[in-house]
Amino acid sequence: MNRVPVSSSNLRAVGYDPETRILEVEFLNGGLYSYSGVPSSIHPGIMSASSHGSYFEACIKKGSYPCKKIR
Repeated sequence: MNRVPVSSSNLRAVGYDPETRILEVEFLNGGLYSYSGVPSSIHPGIMSASSHGSYFEACIKKGSYPCKKIR
């Protein structure tokens, strides 16, 4: 999946596949996580948020999307 770099103190890059509804989040510490069942409206939200990390915490992490650690 293509991930786009973001300017954040915690996140390195974010990618989204609308066909599978999978959002990938890469962290500055090297961790990479896949979130499934994410609505298509979430990706532009995190990409345009003034704080990518805060948006991630509020809308993705607390959104109870199934998460899988990739690395």
